[in-house]
Amino acid sequence: MTLQERQLLLGDHAVALGALHAGLSGVYAYPGTPSTEITEYIQASPIARQRGVHSRWCTNEKTAMEAALGMSFAGKRAMVCMKHVGMNVCADPFVNSAMTGVCGGLVVVAADDPSMHSSQNEQDSRFYGKFAMVPTLEPSSQQEAYDVMAKAFALSEELRLPVLLRLVTRMAHSRAVVNVSAEAMPENEIHTPDDNWVLLPAIARRRNEHLTSIQTDLVSRADHSDLNRLTTVGTPKVGIIACGIAYNYVAENLPDMADCAVLQVQQYPLPAETIRTLARQTGRLLVVEDGQPFVEEQLTGILPNEVKVDGRLNGALPRTGELTPDNVRAAMGLPARELHAPSQNVVARPPALCQGCGHRSVYDSLNEVIRNVYPDTKVFGDIGCYTLGALPPFRALNSCVDMGASITMAKGAADAGLPHVVAVIGDSTFTHSGMTGLLDAINANARMTVIISDNLTTAMTGGQDSAGLNKYEAICLGLGLDRDHLFVVEPLPKNMPEIAELIRREMDYPGLSVIIPRRECIQTLSRKAKAKNK
Repeated sequence: MTLQERQLLLGDHAVALGALHAGLSGVYAYPGTPSTEITEYIQASPIARQRGVHSRWCTNEKTAMEAALGMSFAGKRAMVCMKHVGMNVCADPFVNSAMTGVCGGLVVVAADDPSMHSSQNEQDSRFYGKFAMVPTLEPSSQQEAYDVMAKAFALSEELRLPVLLRLVTRMAHSRAVVNVSAEAMPENEIHTPDDNWVLLPAIARRRNEHLTSIQTDLVSRADHSDLNRLTTVGTPKVGIIACGIAYNYVAENLPDMADCAVLQVQQYPLPAETIRTLARQTGRLLVVEDGQPFVEEQLTGILPNEVKVDGRLNGALPRTGELTPDNVRAAMGLPARELHAPSQNVVARPPALCQGCGHRSVYDSLNEVIRNVYPDTKVFGDIGCYTLGALPPFRALNSCVDMGASITMAKGAADAGLPHVVAVIGDSTFTHSGMTGLLDAINANARMTVIISDNLTTAMTGGQDSAGLNKYEAICLGLGLDRDHLFVVEPLPKNMPEIAELIRREMDYPGLSVIIPRRECIQTLSRKAKAKNK
C-alpha cells in the first residue's frame, strides 16, 4: 500500500475514511452513540464534498437502510450507520436485503455498546448477521477498521450480499495512528441489477434457496480469510478465540503467557475448520468476545463434547459489561496485575439537564399539575436528553423503553382506562418513530396528552439536524389532530404558570391533545453564538 500519511483517528473516523477511500457514494444514518461520528466525519470531509457524496441524516434507521439499498440498486457503493438498537428499527429491510441481494457494495455499520454507556441494552449485532445469513466483519484496531472497508465493499459486490460491520464503543471512541492510502478509489458507474428484486413469494423462495446454499462457501471463506489469523506460542495447552477488540486485551497479556494458541476472529460466519484445528491442538478453549456469548454458544455445534470451553457462559469472564485487560488476564490464568484498576477517588457524577434547558420548564410545569391536581398521572417518556427528567430533581417519568414508545404506550394505558395519561417525546424522536403512534392515538381519539418537547435539534447526539424542523404543527394537523387541541408554547420560567394551566386544562379534555413547548437547545444556541463572534 502506498502511504500518504499517518493520521490519528477515532475508530469511527477510520471507518469513515476507509469507506471514502473505497469509493463510497453515500452514507445513510440516524445519529446514535457510538456511531454518530462516522457520518459527521464524512459530512466534514473535503473528499466527500468534492465528490458529492450523499451524507444527509435520515429520519430513522429503517429509512436509512432502504435508501442505501436504493443506491446499491443503482450500482453505487453505500454505507448505513447506526448504534446497535438501530438494527432493530431497520431489521425488516436489512434481513430482506440479503434476499434481494445487492448491486453496488452495501456495508451496514452497527456500533454496539457493551456496558450500556449510552444505551438501554447490551444487544450484540453479530446475531443479526447470522440471522440474515450475511458476512459479518469485526475489526480489532483502528488500522483494521480503515483497511477492512475496501475488503467489505469488494466482498459485498463479489457475493452480491450486504456486509455487516460491527464496532463496539471502545473501538469507536478511542484513537490510534492509522496509515492511510495515497488515493481514493473511483466511484462506481451507475448500473442496475439484472436479477429481480421483487420479493413476491415465488421469487423470494428462489432467493432463499440460493442464500442458504452459499452458507458453506461463506464458512470456507472465513476459514481462508486473512482477517482470521491463528498463531501458536510454544506447545499450546490452551486455545484462545479472540474476537474484534477483545483481541487487544489478549495480546496485551500474551507476553506473560506460554504454550498457547490464539485465533483472532474478524470475519464471520465462524471459521469452523480453523476452530476444530485449534481444539485438536489444545483440548481446551477460552472464548474472549466483547458483547454476548455469540461465538461461545455456537461452539457446541462445531466441536466435540469433550472439548472444554471457557468464557462468559461459565463465569470465566463476566457475563455482562465490557471486557478489560484485567478480567481477560484472570481468565487466561495469569496473576493479577491491576494496572487498570479504577481510581477510588473519583466520584460518579450523574448526568443532568443543562442549566437553561427548555425541558426543565416543561417538567417543572408538568410536575406542578401532577403534584397539585392529578397525583395519579402516569407519564410515559422516550429516548433523548429529556429522558433525564426521570432523575432528580424532576422524577417526572414512569417509563422509557425505546424510540417512539412514549405515545404508543400512553395510548395503550389510556385504552386500559388509566386516567390523565401523558406522553413526553422529543422533536427528533417524534419524526423517527412517534408519528405513526400519534396517528393511532388520533384515530382512536385516545384520552391522553402528548407533549412534543421541541429544542430544534437532535441534541442528545451533538446537535444534528432534526428531520421535522418547523413542521411539527403541520404534521400533527396532517395526521388529523383537532386544531383546537394543538398548542405551541415557549418553555421559559416566566411562562410556567401559563404552561401548567394549559397542561391541566388539556388533561381534563376527554380526548387527544398535543402541546409543543419550543425553545432552542442551549448548547446549539451557544455554539451558534460562538461561531458568529469568530
